[in-house]
Amino acid sequence: MLNRPVPQRSPEELIALRRRYLNPTLSLSYQEPLKIVRGEGAYLFDQHGQPYLDMVNNVCHVGHCHPKVVAAGAAQMAMLNTNTRYLHDNLVEYAMRLTSTLPPELSVVFMTNSGTEANDLALRIARAYTAANDVIVLDHAYHGNSPSMIDLSPYKFNGRGGRGKPAHVQFVPMPDSYRDANAQDADYAESHAAHIDSAINRIHVRGEKPAVFYAEAMLGCGGQTVLPPGYLQQAYARVRDAGGVCLADEVQIGFGRDGEYFWSFQSHGVVPDIVTMGKPIGNGHPVGAVVTTPEIAAAFVTGMEYFNTFSGNPVSCAIAMAVLEVIQEEKLQQNALETGAYLQQGLRQLAQQHSLIGDVRGRGLFLGAELVRDRESKVAATAEAKRIVEILKTQQILLSTDGPLDNVLKIKPPVVFQRSHADQFLQALGDALHRL
Repeated sequence: MLNRPVPQRSPEELIALRRRYLNPTLSLSYQEPLKIVRGEGAYLFDQHGQPYLDMVNNVCHVGHCHPKVVAAGAAQMAMLNTNTRYLHDNLVEYAMRLTSTLPPELSVVFMTNSGTEANDLALRIARAYTAANDVIVLDHAYHGNSPSMIDLSPYKFNGRGGRGKPAHVQFVPMPDSYRDANAQDADYAESHAAHIDSAINRIHVRGEKPAVFYAEAMLGCGGQTVLPPGYLQQAYARVRDAGGVCLADEVQIGFGRDGEYFWSFQSHGVVPDIVTMGKPIGNGHPVGAVVTTPEIAAAFVTGMEYFNTFSGNPVSCAIAMAVLEVIQEEKLQQNALETGAYLQQGLRQLAQQHSLIGDVRGRGLFLGAELVRDRESKVAATAEAKRIVEILKTQQILLSTDGPLDNVLKIKPPVVFQRSHADQFLQALGDALHRL
């Protein structure tokens, strides 16, 4: 039984075994699911060695199986992996390096194992500091898969199988610069931020106070939507005036993906009270983090220990440090800026040729193309978007859709994505649009 090799099964066998041994809530992509056995850079490879350009994986941030990241994890794993009750250089060194990328106010780090866990812990910290309970979120947001985070995710609680909004959660409309009729008004951001006041009033009617406002500067599940300039400044001011704190969820959009900024919230000229991280932080290794101010962190010192068996272990910290080093050494933030601009320009050129593309939006290598059947009525081209995803798969390009109407092509590749990859994608997308 020792070292028994794993049988190499066909996709059909694997599907049958998943149905037997796993829960059907574990979804598969594509009408004919792929068996992926290897990754390198911006590509995934199937069992036949066929490469697929990965346009949607914002987890393997610096590229699938980056040699430096793999080596860092392997070397530390061969030496020691234990918990944070022992002193180790990696934990404090990583905390120092991570906070050096953030505004100086944000200087206390809590390590976790995922973005969900980071958002969950941040909720506890915010409630400890404010002595309040209620939460304000944006509509269509997704903040994680734990019970507390499903409660904070309209994308889930108002979606299929959801139980609706919990009493302690208030959600406000997501600014949509494409579909909102008043999006071009000078006071658009301010008028949208005024919904925060209504949410606070609803909390007060309950006899409660707001504890925290959760927001991503760009919403992936909201359809690759970029919040308008000035919105977060206005929203943060309202929340803080009511005694709450403001949280920037950077789980999908942090670590230089924005291109212009290392953290996407910086594009709005705000400093949040708490920042949460996950996904790209470990390039596929399960790591997450919460970073906050010393004052807020001190309120969490209540006598109850925060101990997490795996978070902050030497292996995870070694991997996370390697990710930071690769981003800097390979100038991947600059690549996200330049290649993202090139890709966005190419998408806009395709939009001039194909009326199905109603809007192109995003920053850096976090882009979306919203498909509509008619540009005047903006009727969602949901079926067409899904068809394009399937066509591109036949061209060895992996893509997906999202958004409130599931009609947005979601583009968030590893940030090693190059212009040659953009050209490959744009050619295939143009061909697919011609075929519809």
